Amino acid sequence: MYLSIIVPVFNEAKNIEKLYFELNCSLNIFKGTYEIILVDDCSTDSSLNIIKKLSEQDKNLKYISFNKNFGQTQAIAAGIDAAKGGLIVTLDADLQNPPEEIPKLVEKLEREHYDCVSGWRKHRKDDLKKKLFSRLSFLIRKLLFKDKIHDAGCTLKVYKKECFDDFEFYGESHRFITTILQIKGFKVGECVVKHKKRFAGKTKYGAKRLTKGFLDLIFIKFWNDFSTRPLHFFGNLALFQYSLVIILFVEQILNALIISKFITGHFLLLGVLLFLTATLTLFLGFLSEMLIRSTTKSKRYKIKKLHRNI
Repeated sequence: MYLSIIVPVFNEAKNIEKLYFELNCSLNIFKGTYEIILVDDCSTDSSLNIIKKLSEQDKNLKYISFNKNFGQTQAIAAGIDAAKGGLIVTLDADLQNPPEEIPKLVEKLEREHYDCVSGWRKHRKDDLKKKLFSRLSFLIRKLLFKDKIHDAGCTLKVYKKECFDDFEFYGESHRFITTILQIKGFKVGECVVKHKKRFAGKTKYGAKRLTKGFLDLIFIKFWNDFSTRPLHFFGNLALFQYSLVIILFVEQILNALIISKFITGHFLLLGVLLFLTATLTLFLGFLSEMLIRSTTKSKRYKIKKLHRNI
């Protein structure tokens, strides 16, 4: 199997047949060495029934159905777990990214030796709100990770399957796969792709997903920087609090020398509380470090090539 196309589906009954037709037309150049995996995320319309009928007619079409709505991230994860292709393509079912763009991404990945190529919806047909959310997400990623991928939220991507050998999906992390892969040392590129207005149905995107995505980005940043050395994070936080304690007590001593009395009250109480919280934070860092070192056995590196003289 050369290519696995994974499409998460949630209430897309009006799009599925057209999507299936366009996929087959676009994938003809791969001469049958592909599979289409539709992952139904517990749709409440007739999506699953349509998928079942199509799968009976085409052995290249497979499907997975969830018993409850787990979200797009887990739908993509389930598809990847079931995929047999050496290359994996992810695609939305709304037809905003036309399947005809898949061969272009595959060709770029192989020609320029990328591990992943992400679609870039440079000329988006979405409303202003979605464009603003996308731009804000890009600015946050660029600030936290120096990420140069313009459109990490575009689901249309092609990957080498080894990208997911030890990949963990959580939250809304499907939107940040390229960021995580770059952190892991994979070579990630992007390619401008067409973008159309939604063919049918309603978008599932909203401000709530932006909030979840932002929290996931903060977690990814924290996990990347401190997952193997939590004492550095908690220790620095404790030292910052100790510094504030010193400043407050120096201020109290100066007051005593200048006006011959200590000024008790809010500042003194704040100093005591900061000292206590700093001490607790430092102990939390030690405990986290002990826990990580006693439970983590896996290697943190990934070998690209083992040379013969080693």
